[in-house]
Amino acid sequence: LGVVTDSYDSEGEIIREDDASQISQSDVENILPQFTGDIAQIPPMYSAIKQGGKKLYELARQGETVEREARSVTIHSLEILSWNAPDFELLVTCSSGTYIRSLAYDIGEALGIGAYLTGLVRTRSGSFTVENALNLDDLLQADEDFSAHLLPPLTALADWQIVPVKDEQIQAIIQGRSIPNMDDSANDYAVAVESDGHLLAILEKRGASWKPHKVFIRD
Repeated sequence: LGVVTDSYDSEGEIIREDDASQISQSDVENILPQFTGDIAQIPPMYSAIKQGGKKLYELARQGETVEREARSVTIHSLEILSWNAPDFELLVTCSSGTYIRSLAYDIGEALGIGAYLTGLVRTRSGSFTVENALNLDDLLQADEDFSAHLLPPLTALADWQIVPVKDEQIQAIIQGRSIPNMDDSANDYAVAVESDGHLLAILEKRGASWKPHKVFIRD
């Protein structure tokens, strides 16, 4: 709190400083609700979004600042995990496309004293959490075959509807032919799974049938 940089993070140049000594944790908690739900967010100049055929960060490095169109994002929840003024740690649950640097900047502007992002850790993406992640250096230095640590593809689609396929339907799916949608599912997509748990295909609903959208053939 109390500092604004041109990149909205610690790598940028300081462009403004204000006294943040009077800001309390309660002050921050009181303004957080205005940043939850569906909000309009202006991307930072230091981003890969293109404008006029050039990426914004390229323009920023040339000293240019241009108007950016606000984008709709969803902030599901905001929770202060630790407070050590003028720094605090914030847990953000949000939609894809959210710029956390812009969120830090906007919170600072709402408080009237500015703010910038000092660090960022992605703790979860979909069903994958940082607690279950592997350190890349440890993985590369390990003597064992790293493929033993790979998760099956179905793990990424754990919340999708599963359509068990019979043996006689497997070849039809491999050949790109549709199979009946026996339960008249309302879902637009589902996964076809063989009896041994192998992910055979991603299916797309077409009327009363499931049409193969992407097929995963065994080696």
